[in-house]
Amino acid sequence: MLENTPNQVMIAVDPHKASWTAAAVDISLRALATIRVPVGDDGYRKLRRFARQWTNAEWAVEGATGLGAPLTNRLSNDGMEVVDVPAKLASRVRLLSTGHGRKSDDADAVSVGVAALTGHGLTTARIDATVTALRAIVEHRDDLVKTRTQTVNRLHVVLTHLIPAGASRGLSADRAAEMLKQVRPRDVAGKTLRSLAADLVAEVRQLDRRIDKAARDIEAAVTESGSSLTQLCGIAALNAGKILARVGSVHRFRSAAAFASYTGTAPIEASSGDVVRHRLSRAGDRQLNYVLHTMAITQIRRDTPGRAYYHRKRAAGKSHREALRCLKRRLSDVVYRQLLRDATPAVAAGPGGQSGAALSSCAAG
Repeated sequence: MLENTPNQVMIAVDPHKASWTAAAVDISLRALATIRVPVGDDGYRKLRRFARQWTNAEWAVEGATGLGAPLTNRLSNDGMEVVDVPAKLASRVRLLSTGHGRKSDDADAVSVGVAALTGHGLTTARIDATVTALRAIVEHRDDLVKTRTQTVNRLHVVLTHLIPAGASRGLSADRAAEMLKQVRPRDVAGKTLRSLAADLVAEVRQLDRRIDKAARDIEAAVTESGSSLTQLCGIAALNAGKILARVGSVHRFRSAAAFASYTGTAPIEASSGDVVRHRLSRAGDRQLNYVLHTMAITQIRRDTPGRAYYHRKRAAGKSHREALRCLKRRLSDVVYRQLLRDATPAVAAGPGGQSGAALSSCAAG
């Protein structure tokens, strides 16, 4: 939690694509004033003039490294520190407010200010240009993959009208083109559908090329970053890029447990009376959770310490899913330690490498 001082005022910003709404919130969690400005140079100048009304003004931005990144960048370049307020935390504050959770830009900005003044463990936002670029490439590839899936699904539908039983799963552009060579419709409907299928095949080919290029760009960015995540069993360049892009600075997590909560691998206690039990967490970043799931499955299929750990859990009476969740929790710690090691400058590393380096990267803990 921030160290509150008398007369402290938090300039809290709810960012949108075309506008910034700011609220000045004092130490008593009272909104002093609000302002809404357009995104751009003129809006930024108005925000700064708004903040100059209070001598002890500090800044907080919801999603400071996401939608609020352009504003955070400008404030940081002007020497202002910006508290990063997660959207979920601001949403909880709004739901618990006296306004019965009514949503408006002004109310959202006030909620951001209250969250910044009362929240625990909030960090100062730091925009890393390399991470920003990597995040853009990773999200671009994810969008391309999603578009390809939709295009292939449409192609499947068209092929069912041209070929008995249509095409099998795992349809590729080459396979679809081979199937179309066998189709010679004579009626207008059949010719139209075949032409549409050929267009969809061409779209899939183009998307495949763009996906491959994005994958190469991600691999090059991961190599340039100097990350050693790819040394871990079950993490290739694409998943390493996703981790780096979505985690940002590992120092914003105070512990491995906090990182596990962020990745959604920390179980949630659901005890009652003398019965102590835990349930699956649906919180956290689901894409990072999927990366750890892929890592766990890979280690189980290979001769790794992770596989031995999984079998020990099964021998102790846990089901496949329970043992898999235990392994993912351990692997979250492994990734966290690897990120910390990469973020720590090499200090007097001798011929044997840095102290604490593991001999085997395919480890469960």
